[in-house]
Amino acid sequence: MRIGIDSGGTFTDFVVLEDSGALVTFKLRSDPENPAEVILAGIARAAAGEVEVVHGSTVATNALLERKGARTALVTTAGFEDVLTIGRQARPELYALTQPARRELVADEMRFGVVERMLFDGTVLIAAAELEELAEAVRQSGAEAIAICLLHSYANASHEEAVVRALGDAVYCSVSHAVSPEFREYERASTTVVNAYVGPLMDRYLGYLEEHSPYPVSVMQSNGGFLTAAEARREAVRTILSGPAGGVVGAASVAAADGFSRALTFDMGGTSTDVSLTSQTPALTTEAMVDGMPVRIPMLDIHTVGAGGGSLARVDEGGRLVVGPESAGARPGPACYGTGTGATVTDAHVVLGRIAAEQFLDGAMQLYPERSLTAVREVARAMGCSTVAAALGIVRIANANMERAIRVVSIERGEDPREFPLIAFGGCGGLHACEMAEELGLATVVVPEHASVLSALGMLLADRTRDYSAAVLGHAEPARSFEQLEAKARRDVPGAAVARFADLRYQGQSYELTVPWEEGDPAAAFHAAHHRVYGFSDATRAVEIVAVRLRATVRREKPVIRAQAKVKKEAVVRRVHTGGKWREIPAMDRDAVHGTVAGPALISGYGSTVLLRAGWTARSSGSGNLLLTTA
Repeated sequence: MRIGIDSGGTFTDFVVLEDSGALVTFKLRSDPENPAEVILAGIARAAAGEVEVVHGSTVATNALLERKGARTALVTTAGFEDVLTIGRQARPELYALTQPARRELVADEMRFGVVERMLFDGTVLIAAAELEELAEAVRQSGAEAIAICLLHSYANASHEEAVVRALGDAVYCSVSHAVSPEFREYERASTTVVNAYVGPLMDRYLGYLEEHSPYPVSVMQSNGGFLTAAEARREAVRTILSGPAGGVVGAASVAAADGFSRALTFDMGGTSTDVSLTSQTPALTTEAMVDGMPVRIPMLDIHTVGAGGGSLARVDEGGRLVVGPESAGARPGPACYGTGTGATVTDAHVVLGRIAAEQFLDGAMQLYPERSLTAVREVARAMGCSTVAAALGIVRIANANMERAIRVVSIERGEDPREFPLIAFGGCGGLHACEMAEELGLATVVVPEHASVLSALGMLLADRTRDYSAAVLGHAEPARSFEQLEAKARRDVPGAAVARFADLRYQGQSYELTVPWEEGDPAAAFHAAHHRVYGFSDATRAVEIVAVRLRATVRREKPVIRAQAKVKKEAVVRRVHTGGKWREIPAMDRDAVHGTVAGPALISGYGSTVLLRAGWTARSSGSGNLLLTTA
């Protein structure tokens, strides 16, 4: 038996694949204060016999976004203590005269300088000194975690290793030559600090799961593969996009099953919306930004916005309607859950008749529509408009936020979104999919069979992977670096297949592109990638290698999912606001879709609903997904 678990901000999703190939899915309300207990309860409910568990965690993500991580100290080369504050001097809003202060992870008094100096090629200019005094100062600071990032340690780690020895093992220690052994001091320091900041929480959380779970638990990482729990405890930064990564893996599988080699993935959950672009394989990046901080490790190229079903709506001081990024979360949740009071996107859909109380989670959870009406009415009163107008405004603003996110991963990457189908999933994805597609000019939407739990299903499809990198610019030969990385991969992941990549750029450029490594002519792939991303290339210009990368993968047998017999429900007529007015439209179970269904209509499954707008048609594909198309 395999169990995939996606611990989200509102619900924790479970996908159980039994030996027979039967798939069982269910959801439990998340507990932000103790997410491990919800996971253990779900495992106990589902597990029997020999069990394999892959878990996507939001513990590291939430700790980072909510600034609830460990008290962290930064140890760096003397004179570079303010590297995180200085950053790249890039203004997030070019014309804003008063920039908001960045929320630093390391306080001023928690930054310590080491008297040492390493040159770019690994030559020691000044040996590390006064380490005992440094260790005592760090101990007196009350640090719960320590990030160590010395100048040019990617070329020679001896000084960082000396600092680790001096500090001992009393607290969680994160060292840059292990976390991100690459040049660019700011990005490397930021990644090392993030790892230290969330590391103790993940260490305790996963340690508790390992102790109390009767089965081994693996953890989804941000690059689309999974790690053992022990590996994730050491390098917690690799789980920052743990849950969304499972969704992208699942969406890529859905797209391939229906014959699409490229797709836009649109995962709208309770707290956020995650979008990505997949072209045969999910896109990776090493230049991710998480809450304004660079994280320089291989991650799926996912853009996240605070727009989900639980996103709270409010009217600001200027009378403007704002939706998100604040979320009602699991507790108290949207007003219709019976405990929340604030109006959310979910409440807006309830007011508009698009979510029925009796259909939610197949009736397993009670909804309170009158509470949604009260909450949205408060927003309408502040805006001076009708309740329906306020509900429509909440949905439109959420759409605008999500549309901008899709443009980031498509148009800003040199891709035309109209050439892709939209894979819409998550609890709310189907309610917004047609409107999003219309705004972007897309003609095809795919709603997966298990749309509401696709991230958890994606974790069952993931392989075990480990990523390695080494800086080579100006001081190393690629061949030797590749050999060293492969030797490490063979020790860490026995039996893994390895794939080589390299970061290349034209001489004089400041940034590079990661391309597959081709012996003999590594520049050929770079020229092609440069032309695709930037619209031009120059085969006569010199190309330089900045870093080499290695991905070690142990392929896992992909599950064969057996179709399940389901009770077919009769279609009913519901009063729904769509297309600018109230309409009486058919509402049916997605298993009752035979042939072609013309919009407007509501098509419901476990945990998700599709709003099929006028001008759209829906049909069931051979793989069990819904294909929505428009002229």
